[in-house]
Amino acid sequence: MRKTLTARLTRCVLVLGLLLAAAGCGGGSGPDRVTIMIPWSGDEFQAFYSVLTAFEKKTGIQVDVQVTRALTQQLDAAVTAGAPPDLAMLPSVGAVHGYAQRGTGKERGLQPLDVPTGAYLEPFRGLATVRGKVYAVPVKADVKSLAWFAKPATGRSAPPDLGTPGVWCLGLESGPTSGWPGADWIADILLARSGADFYTKWLTGGEKWSSPQLDEAWTTWRALMGAGVRGAAVRNFGEAAAGMTTEPPRCSLAHGALSAMGFDKGHEHDFVTSSPTRRLEVSADFVGMFTDDNPGAEAFIAFLAGTSAQQLWVDQEAGAAFSADSHVTRYATSVQRRIARMLRPHSGYTLCFGAADAMTPDVSAAFYRAVLDYATAGTRDPGRFLADLDQVQQKLGSSPVPRDKLCAGPN
Repeated sequence: MRKTLTARLTRCVLVLGLLLAAAGCGGGSGPDRVTIMIPWSGDEFQAFYSVLTAFEKKTGIQVDVQVTRALTQQLDAAVTAGAPPDLAMLPSVGAVHGYAQRGTGKERGLQPLDVPTGAYLEPFRGLATVRGKVYAVPVKADVKSLAWFAKPATGRSAPPDLGTPGVWCLGLESGPTSGWPGADWIADILLARSGADFYTKWLTGGEKWSSPQLDEAWTTWRALMGAGVRGAAVRNFGEAAAGMTTEPPRCSLAHGALSAMGFDKGHEHDFVTSSPTRRLEVSADFVGMFTDDNPGAEAFIAFLAGTSAQQLWVDQEAGAAFSADSHVTRYATSVQRRIARMLRPHSGYTLCFGAADAMTPDVSAAFYRAVLDYATAGTRDPGRFLADLDQVQQKLGSSPVPRDKLCAGPN
């Protein structure tokens, strides 16, 4: 399998510039061949590849994968050049709405899908719908509002005090999207403290970044980090959580989705929600289609949306995936089952989509940059960074997602 995977995996290297790379990666598709652009690597890629292989065996259609860490930049360059892949994992739900409204001149925007999504849970189903049409499929879902800790040898699940400064593992480095772990965390604090109504109002432009509620969320995050913020801007987020199991431990808690943790399989970990409010920041990976003349691409995205493929995806334990398909109920571990139950109707949780993922890619990038700057600044006052973000939002606009689609469940 390794040899086949290596031979089939297309890596588009940005050596001659994003535009040239995009043009070079856009071709090669046909009725029996499909191109898809994704950002996944490691265990996440292996889980996806298992699903891809099942599709190829079932249909005989070949899927060529373009892997890039610079997904936002490369996909935008490809769309602008009129040479996008057939399918792509969209960098945010803001991008779903943005690409659904593009397609003038030589650009080719997202195409509406003839895919049944009635079994998908909210808010994920509604976020993939633009002007009453389905433009993307949430192929993976996750919960971000989790605090992870290493289980002691006794097996007792007793997390450290979440409010203790300096006990958190923090890494903000993530290539072109460095800063996102802090952005997710700040949004989680805002949701917990200010509620879903304020959260959605802020995302859709009804509240400023420089509001007292945002200021409090940023300063709370900075205080929790304590001395752990030193060096965080260049510490990889996927490696930070390993500090819980070093001898001696460098940190005691990690914040975020299970798929982002990169836990060593030789150690057991458990979680609690990051606040007692029963408001959760959630996320999803959406796949959309840019081609309008490749039946193979239509077949692949329909396959990815189906319950069988969704179940196969979550069965790949290494990928730590969850499904927004309500028909997918089988999970391998007790930890995964507990997280999956949070996504279900009548769970008692309010599910709000991650703030940065609901923004347009350019505003998200500014958010990430501000987090990095704040983490390395010699002040705990975020005022100037929030004022800058107000200017960015005034220039680029707020989230294109309708406010009533951003959260689902009891408030």
